[in-house]
Amino acid sequence: MSSNVNNTAHQAGHEPAHDAHSHGSMRDYVIGFVLSVILTVIPFWLVMGDVIESRVWTVALIMVFGAIQIVVHMIYFLHMNRKSEGGWLLMSLLFTGIIIVIALVGSLWVMYHLNTNMMPMSPEQMRVAP
Repeated sequence: MSSNVNNTAHQAGHEPAHDAHSHGSMRDYVIGFVLSVILTVIPFWLVMGDVIESRVWTVALIMVFGAIQIVVHMIYFLHMNRKSEGGWLLMSLLFTGIIIVIALVGSLWVMYHLNTNMMPMSPEQMRVAP
């Protein structure tokens, strides 16, 4: 009898505490998935359908949809909110925002410089180049 009591007490100590944190429901995951698909399809349509004539506006909209999709993933898949983990989530949210800005601005900077510096040369320029 005492082995059953000790075994039960031992197992209870290894179970994760589910009271403090929300792990989401199937409804949350489905909402997150549907939003992610929509936020992926819209930029794809903008580019493939050549909906907006201005490339600058198209790129800006793609970046906005990408940032919104990151927020959707943080809320529906990572279960981040203002209430959990004693405020540390706010710090991780700020850090994530900084990383998003660095990634988006850095990507645009790299793509711009690749486009500028890797342009094909005309036949006249190729004859002059060593």
